[in-house]
Amino acid sequence: MNKDQLASVAQAMTARGKGILAADESSGTIKKRFDAIGVESTADTRRDYREFMFRTQEAMSQYISGVILYDETIRQNAKDGTSLVKLIEAAGSIPGIKVDAGVKPLPNFPNETITEGLDGLSERMAEYYKLGARFAKWRAVIDIADGIPTRGAILANAQALARYAAICQANNIVPIVEPEVLMDGGHTQERCYEVTEFVLKTLFDELYEARVFLEGTVLKPNMIVPGKKCATQVSPEQVARETIRVFKQTVPVAVPGIAFLSGGQADVEATANLDAINKMGPLPWNVTFSYGRALQAAPQKAWSGKDANVVAGQKAFSHRAKMNSLASKGEWSKSLEG
Repeated sequence: MNKDQLASVAQAMTARGKGILAADESSGTIKKRFDAIGVESTADTRRDYREFMFRTQEAMSQYISGVILYDETIRQNAKDGTSLVKLIEAAGSIPGIKVDAGVKPLPNFPNETITEGLDGLSERMAEYYKLGARFAKWRAVIDIADGIPTRGAILANAQALARYAAICQANNIVPIVEPEVLMDGGHTQERCYEVTEFVLKTLFDELYEARVFLEGTVLKPNMIVPGKKCATQVSPEQVARETIRVFKQTVPVAVPGIAFLSGGQADVEATANLDAINKMGPLPWNVTFSYGRALQAAPQKAWSGKDANVVAGQKAFSHRAKMNSLASKGEWSKSLEG
């Protein structure tokens, strides 16, 4: 383990004014998004779409610190034969890779899941390092409903995240640990706080037990928001206040950065909440974004699979990246969205 390298990459991933583009959608997920814009999902259309984002000079060089890739994408070349990894590096951004194998039902725990993919992970990490990846991502999913989550399911997922993180660092790859408490359902903001607090305390206990180097780790958590179906929704300031409160209770200051997931929030909503959090600073960590759909929905719609629309797609991507960059510094306002 090269601790200096790990710490340097983790700091660069969460550098002030920059955030992480989550372009690691599985083939099934990106098919759904392409279906919505009338584009057939093929290896070529997926490459073309991601290539135009990675060639968006303004966004990639000024606002994006790293890109999470899918296994297919890290192996693909652009139309001119340049590897997509090289395009990301040329823009000054850091290539990363999603390494989990997805969620599966957790035996004996009805309606709860466990993320799989630890088997053979060290060998895959070594290959991904050779392909250019300098960080990785593993997502655990915690749902809130009647009777769940249970302590057993939270512990199982925290242990898997900790083992993954240790394997990453043994291969000189920075782990993004992503314990996502879902915002589906009708639970209150208070219930989200309660569950997230327990999840994060359990996670950092397990990271400690696994001897994970926290200075070379990035946390990708949910914000403290009520469920989508909750009758009582809250303002960005309320989201920020409760989110900061739970993180000060649970996240060691040794962690260099927190890169929030959007978790189903609308584009501007995710930006407004991130901005409100940073406006309540200073905070012990660099606080930024690691957004997928909240960065990509607008450029996908603008592009719609047509070469003639690439410039429009790039402009939409640059705009959303810039808005979130400003939010990561607490400098965004809704008037800028025009």
